[in-house]
Amino acid sequence: MGMSITAISSMATRQLLDELASTYEATTRQRIAIESVGGVAAFRRIDEGEAFDIVVLASDAIDRLAASGRIDATSRVRIARSGVAIAVKSGARHPFIDDEASVREAVLAARGIGYSTGPSGVYLTRLFERWGIAERIASRIVQAPPGVAVGALIARGEVELGFQQMSEMIGVEGIDVLGMLPPAIQTLTVFEGAICENTSAPQLARAFLAFLRSTDAEDAKARHGMEPC
Repeated sequence: MGMSITAISSMATRQLLDELASTYEATTRQRIAIESVGGVAAFRRIDEGEAFDIVVLASDAIDRLAASGRIDATSRVRIARSGVAIAVKSGARHPFIDDEASVREAVLAARGIGYSTGPSGVYLTRLFERWGIAERIASRIVQAPPGVAVGALIARGEVELGFQQMSEMIGVEGIDVLGMLPPAIQTLTVFEGAICENTSAPQLARAFLAFLRSTDAEDAKARHGMEPC
């Protein structure tokens, strides 16, 4: 094996990228070292010029890194997209979430509501404002710190109802995933990969990005609550 390719990502794609990196290493003997942190922190580190070969973040963050010249904009690839799921503590009552009205009722009835600092949290803040309930539930909102899964807050009983990317709900012990937000209020976050401006191995990085969006990666995306895009 030669040099490692280094990558940084948000927590939303951590498990998917870990699996795909292992598969890629096994078939190519190319080492991949991936660090997954809160999306805000990952963006800041790339924006401040920290050296990585690849960055994987939500498309709006990749847009901003392209605008500042921190990535090679021609290298951008869409890797996967993920919707928002709803969960409660294992064994707790399952509220109806079949349509927009029932989700609104479930939010109003919950003793604590959790969401993330990522794209899904930004979206939910706007949704609650549109519903006209933001002020009523403000004291019950718990925002998960960057890098902490909303599912962990649910499992510990810190919130009763939690929202986050399905990819981050899968595999969390102590929670019941009720399902996805209904179609009328669902939001899909697209995750993209790109080569960083200060990469030391652009060709190796480009080859790994090509694998991430290939058909060989589709089964793994489905296992981790994502879909190709």
